[in-house]
Amino acid sequence: MTSHTSSTRRSFTGNSLRLLAASAFATAGPRLSCSDEATAGVADGLVDAHVHVWTPDLKRYPLAADFQRSDMQPASFTASELLAAAQPLGISRIVLIQMSYYGFDNRYMLDCMAAHPGVFGGVAIVDHEQPTVADTMQTMAQHGVRGFRLYTDRAKAEAWQDSDGMRQMWQTASEKGLAMCLLANPDALPAVQRMCQAFPKTPVVIDHFARIGMRGAVDQGQLELLLGLARFPTVFVKISAFYALGHKQPPYEDLEPMIRQLRDAYGAERLMWASDGPFQLADGQGYEPSLALIRDRCRFLTTADRDAILRGTATRLFFS
Repeated sequence: MTSHTSSTRRSFTGNSLRLLAASAFATAGPRLSCSDEATAGVADGLVDAHVHVWTPDLKRYPLAADFQRSDMQPASFTASELLAAAQPLGISRIVLIQMSYYGFDNRYMLDCMAAHPGVFGGVAIVDHEQPTVADTMQTMAQHGVRGFRLYTDRAKAEAWQDSDGMRQMWQTASEKGLAMCLLANPDALPAVQRMCQAFPKTPVVIDHFARIGMRGAVDQGQLELLLGLARFPTVFVKISAFYALGHKQPPYEDLEPMIRQLRDAYGAERLMWASDGPFQLADGQGYEPSLALIRDRCRFLTTADRDAILRGTATRLFFS
């Protein structure tokens, strides 16, 4: 993981966010043991399609070279702390996204998945410059990983077609039904479109509305680029990270027109809700307002739409 990735994450979450301390999550609800989870009916609950976890145990899980303990904000957001926050809201399955703090070392995420079978899906980060990247992806898939995260802006995305490793990743994903999960800027979307044309069977997930609205009001021109990708049937969009987009304040109703246009273009079966926890869980934000925008607001959504966005789409992609 590069220092650029670190600065990208910090700029996206915003320096003004005051994250909850780890102790706040400890009282948010009952924790599930592995035996409890086996009988909890996880398939009947909601799915949060994008959450990061990390542990203060740096001896067992050391940070990547570009990071230090002070970068971990909050200091701890473990699987147990996550479940304590999510389970009381009816969220029973969660897609874990490899945290940049650990670089290419996916062990903490994989260990969380193994400790809570059926509860956590996984999106890993791998080094596309390694000649064995295809083998690495298939090994990850054997451990339940169903997607691979790529950080991209315009320059990076435009270089993908000339990268043997990146092309190998997209081809392997196409063959194995694994998703390329893109933390993409809006200006990267034309190059993403070219990759979709080159690999039409590769599942592609666009994180956080392609960060449209990160600098304020939603830019319709940027949104048109995202809407244009709907013509590729294997492209999906995460309806997520409300705390960082538009007005950046609950109840997030300013994002409803964008959500409606995406529903109309993609259909709800290619949209999925996610919190982007723990970053969404800052003071003045929270898990409940994020969920409520889709569950209770957005009146243009049908019951079937809500079920797809809050459960069905992510289940098909990450838990099948």
